[in-house]
Amino acid sequence: MLKLSLSVKQLMFALLALVVMTSAGCGFQLQGSYSIPPELSKLSLESSDKYSELSRLVRERLRLNNVGIEEPAKGIPRLVLLSDTLERSTLSLYPTGNVAEYELIYHVRFAVSLPGKEAQPFDVEIRRDYLDDPRTALAKSREMELLVKEMRIQAADNIIQTLAAIEVN
Repeated sequence: MLKLSLSVKQLMFALLALVVMTSAGCGFQLQGSYSIPPELSKLSLESSDKYSELSRLVRERLRLNNVGIEEPAKGIPRLVLLSDTLERSTLSLYPTGNVAEYELIYHVRFAVSLPGKEAQPFDVEIRRDYLDDPRTALAKSREMELLVKEMRIQAADNIIQTLAAIEVN
């Protein structure tokens, strides 16, 4: 009779190996991890306001995806953040005439220039709704700040996703 005896460590190792192989085989990637083409492994990042929150977030995501940020030079691809705007429009009103609900629209325009090719313009638009209650003005102000921050993070992620999807050839 065959005697089978696996230690707990061996069993855990086998289970971990199975999970890793299964997740690797299905195309699983960590969130925020993109396969950026090797031709874009170094690029220059230009912005009208290089100290803006969006510029900082894009710079951070480029580093996380192992993209070197270089000074502008001939032969280096360019990512140019052209503009980012935040609009707020009224969605609904209370019977008293006060605003009950707003829509925030964050719009980002950027362009990618590859060496020897024309710049490709792109737009990202992110929308969020939020309720406004004048009785909790301070809390709603903080909520709006958090929503805008979340929208900027999503816009930076969308810019990196666009870089990963660009046809380089």
